[in-house]
Amino acid sequence: MAILNLRPAGECRYDILSLGEVMLRLDPGEQRIHTTRQFKVWEGGGEYNVARGLKRCFGKRAAVATAIVDNPVGRLLEDLLFQGGVSQEYVRWMPFDGIGRKCRVGLNFTERGFGVRGAVGCSDRANSAAAQIKKGDFDWEMIFGKHGVRWFHTGGIFAALSDTTPEAMIEAMTIAKKYGTVISYDLNYRASLWKDIGGKERAIAVNRTIAPLVDVMLGNEEDFSAALGFSVEGLDDGCSKLDPTNFKKMIAKAVKAFGNFKAVATTLRNAKTATCNDWGAVLWANGQFYDATPRPGLEILDRVGGGDSFASGLIYGLMEGTSAQEAVEYGAAHGALAMTTPGDTTTASLKEVQQVMKGGSARIAR
Repeated sequence: MAILNLRPAGECRYDILSLGEVMLRLDPGEQRIHTTRQFKVWEGGGEYNVARGLKRCFGKRAAVATAIVDNPVGRLLEDLLFQGGVSQEYVRWMPFDGIGRKCRVGLNFTERGFGVRGAVGCSDRANSAAAQIKKGDFDWEMIFGKHGVRWFHTGGIFAALSDTTPEAMIEAMTIAKKYGTVISYDLNYRASLWKDIGGKERAIAVNRTIAPLVDVMLGNEEDFSAALGFSVEGLDDGCSKLDPTNFKKMIAKAVKAFGNFKAVATTLRNAKTATCNDWGAVLWANGQFYDATPRPGLEILDRVGGGDSFASGLIYGLMEGTSAQEAVEYGAAHGALAMTTPGDTTTASLKEVQQVMKGGSARIAR
């Protein structure tokens, strides 16, 4: 039985459109943020990463709806977006005031971590162009009606940026639903984003307003508690031990509360060290649960973006009409591969994902 009914590809310009902020990620490599003398620059953003993964790994037609300031830093971001292959047709270029007082590009400084030293993220993104996106900024009737989009993705990071971004998101989702576009939402709770605007209480209030419009709800092991307010006795945030039982109870609560969910998925991670994690995933669809093949002791180079790559792999499976089991396996395998390379975004190929799904070894290919 099909999990989702998608619009025919022939009547749509894009398979996937993501709404959210795209930042510059400044990566000190093996150094620390506070001691390094050089950074490598990547582009990344929770919502954008999903569209990029579907384009670069899975060959889908992808676009991003966002706003970028028109200065040399913004044009650097543009150059990175070109490499990612995601269409910039719906990018709004914002005027630069000279020093970034009114509008700027968000920066994300990220240490990968190693061994007992965990990964560290430090955002510098206030007053960014994307944070100022508001209702009415995009012609969603044209985008979803005239141009056509099969799948629309956004998430809790974008929702946390300002008072106006949730309103813009709800406007987009309402019109997407009108034209039969499937809507996915990644809760992606970040305590640092909500800290100064009401914390978990505010996050729960905003996300519960958005949830009734979502077809496919995504999250990790703490999101459903911190961002939607569902708790399970005895479950500690971030400590799954790859036992999905408690998360299934949490997902069941969410499914009961929001009858519109057609699929719900969560990643499972137990960080033994920064570079060795137990990794797994669970999908709820068609009234039952499907567990991805667990990967205990997964070796990791850069954990950032693993959840986004899980989302793009899962969406690919659902978009292609695979079985629910195959869909969650696509997500888990793609997420695992994404964490073997630096940067937020995937460098994997569909062939590599399918090889990992089949249990292929890491022997040299030549």
